[in-house]
Amino acid sequence: MKKRRTIWVCILLAAMLCAACGEQAQTEQGNKYDIYYVNNEETKTLTVEYVSGTQDTEKLLEELLGQLGQIPARFEYEAPLAGGFKLLGHTLDNGTLTLDFDGAYRDMDAVKEVLTRAAIVRTLTQIPGVAYVAFTVQGEVLTDSNGTAIGTMSSDLFIDNAGNEINAYEKVNLKLYFADETGTGLVEENRRNVVYSSNISLEKLVVEKLVAGPENVGAYPTINPQTKIISVTVRDGTCYVNFDEAFLNQPYNVSAEVTVYSIANSLVELSNVNRVQISVGGETNFFYREKLNLSDVYERNLDLLVTQQGAAF
Repeated sequence: MKKRRTIWVCILLAAMLCAACGEQAQTEQGNKYDIYYVNNEETKTLTVEYVSGTQDTEKLLEELLGQLGQIPARFEYEAPLAGGFKLLGHTLDNGTLTLDFDGAYRDMDAVKEVLTRAAIVRTLTQIPGVAYVAFTVQGEVLTDSNGTAIGTMSSDLFIDNAGNEINAYEKVNLKLYFADETGTGLVEENRRNVVYSSNISLEKLVVEKLVAGPENVGAYPTINPQTKIISVTVRDGTCYVNFDEAFLNQPYNVSAEVTVYSIANSLVELSNVNRVQISVGGETNFFYREKLNLSDVYERNLDLLVTQQGAAF
């Protein structure tokens, strides 16, 4: 009798152990995500693993936004969406998530703003269906300290700096190429001590400056200023630049060659870029303005270069 009771106790304990193991396995089910936070010193981002069983894109988005706004119990880091500003709303359209904030977003200092933006973008682009994130403030496109539109951002836009501290802003000299007065040639524009965020790649900085247009007299824009930069990446010496469809609308009297080579020549000035491929909405299988095949890669072309007085080099 005692032996039988012992057997039943063992069976009961085994059942309870199996139930506990099943419950633990159930809590571990789901997809893992890295939630990015800002460290207390506001010098870098750090991650905390988070598991979610949510499959629906919108529900997962709400869930991760909630995590980004949840103040940690131990105060070891700062939640990006728990600051002095409010998220007014969001929309997801064709892979681009737009977050709209109230005016208090602009009150952050430059370093914390970059870190906050990096943490949010890196977290939310892990969601299937979210390839890019754009920030607006009360409906207006977010701009940097120079007044340049930030545009859409992907996770690879933000690069980690070596060491423990982040150098939020650096200076660089750029050589850019814009159109001459006739729209058939290129002129150089040398910009010294350009201040930029070190969390943004130099390649994207160059493209942003080209979209913004020239600063010197005698140089003229080559790209529709309404163009959005979807992504800029470099692999094996080739820089891949992806614009939205506004790139195809040319409001200026410049040739197709001038537009394409203003981009290619400017980017090839960077030490890690040898050639450039341009795409529109990720597509390259067509001719830009029925003249230049975007499936081709473009190298430096100085044949279009002229002096600002009009004489060819």
